[in-house]
Amino acid sequence: MAQKYTTREEDYSKWYNELVYRADLAEHSDVKGCMVIKPYGYAIWEKMKEILDAKFKETGHSNAYFPLFIPKSYLSKEASHIEGFAKECAVVTHYRLKNAEDGSGLIVDPEAKLEEELIVRPTSETIIWNSYKNWIQSYRDLPILINQWANVVRWEMRTRLFLRTTEFLWQEGHTAHATKQEAIDETTQMCQVYADFAENYMAMPVIQGFKTESERFAGADDTYCIEAMMQDGKALQAGTSHFLGQNFAKAFDVKFTDKEGKQEYVWATSWGVSTRLMGALIMTHSDDEGLVLPPALAPIQVVAVPIYKSQEELEAISEKIKALGAKLKERGISFKYDDDDNRRPGWKFSEYESKGVPVRLAMGPRDLENGNIEVARRDEKTKEVVAFDGVDTYIENLLKAIQVNLLDRAKKYRAENTQTVDTYDEFKLKLEQEGGFFLAHWDGTKETEAKVKDETKATIRCIPFDQVKEEGKCMVTGKPSVGRVIFAKAY
Repeated sequence: MAQKYTTREEDYSKWYNELVYRADLAEHSDVKGCMVIKPYGYAIWEKMKEILDAKFKETGHSNAYFPLFIPKSYLSKEASHIEGFAKECAVVTHYRLKNAEDGSGLIVDPEAKLEEELIVRPTSETIIWNSYKNWIQSYRDLPILINQWANVVRWEMRTRLFLRTTEFLWQEGHTAHATKQEAIDETTQMCQVYADFAENYMAMPVIQGFKTESERFAGADDTYCIEAMMQDGKALQAGTSHFLGQNFAKAFDVKFTDKEGKQEYVWATSWGVSTRLMGALIMTHSDDEGLVLPPALAPIQVVAVPIYKSQEELEAISEKIKALGAKLKERGISFKYDDDDNRRPGWKFSEYESKGVPVRLAMGPRDLENGNIEVARRDEKTKEVVAFDGVDTYIENLLKAIQVNLLDRAKKYRAENTQTVDTYDEFKLKLEQEGGFFLAHWDGTKETEAKVKDETKATIRCIPFDQVKEEGKCMVTGKPSVGRVIFAKAY
């Protein structure tokens, strides 16, 4: 039988790492700071990618691909952008290796120094806007609605699988518009697309809002975000959508002729989510027995295990279960029949529990004789015996119920761990003892925001879109405030 996990209460960080390894999602690479995403983990990412890609195309976007390497001079063109990413950049300086003359191995050939260093992309605004300069001349060329699925590199000193690695996978949308309002509408639309995906597919409730000026994307006029609460009460930024104004258009001199014949700078957006969503999925739903997956993203939604002693019993059970599997697949339900005789049923039950498979079926000779099958649901860790006839409809409805239950459970947890505070002392005490989200008044200054971060490690996660206008006093300074913002510790 499988070894027990460290519990979330004992050590949340250790529990998370054990789960990622034992659910066979990913592992650390020998390349420091990088990870290997294993087939089961990548299958979940593929489902995310497939759903999001369809949503992007429904909203008029097309996929393209741009270079991994960015000339250093491109990054230098937008001052706040380079300031935001300078400390995270990996730099290519040479293009060739050679054997050392003393036979000690390969060395960098000093004669192969690049005339201009290349940056391994931390994000692609600069390389893409350099291309857009050649694509845009007239208002007829707009809008440009492009998405890229890619990898990026941001040099990290402290890493954690999926949540923060030196190299990670993501998508980045980059759009160009003729008017400011079109670009703002695009930024809002894509934040909503992310929120819809998080809630309806990941079963993860999120709060949509604005980032403060200190927390905005480097080079953006405004950053919109979706923020989720993990089971340890910490926040996780699950997706961002940026209104870039005309900053990159001005940096790369991207102008267009409008309908009146005047030259104008283009308006821009960018937006993205990454494999960090995998970490969010794990920490929103999983328990002390392993991964818990919402059916909408589970690579295997239903697994069936036969229980038998003789070959004759196996053949009779297999005939029934394979027929059920065919019916489930006709309904669009992913199904696996595990009749591997190298593993005992108990081992298989534990394995699929660790992997978060939403529904597990088991059938033995007595079930076969009585026309029944055992159905276990992963989210509630319950099981019941169900009549075999019509079980395909039962399972389809059960998967829908599990999806709803996981979202409702996560919403309930967030509600129970969201508090309103009015004083800084109250905030510091409750943050330390209880954690979670805190709705508090803020005076709108960077100085107050920085003070809270320095003293408590909590940050303003967002100013909610649906912020209630409420006159009050900043919990730190006592200065006037027009509404509450969300403070929390975060990943």
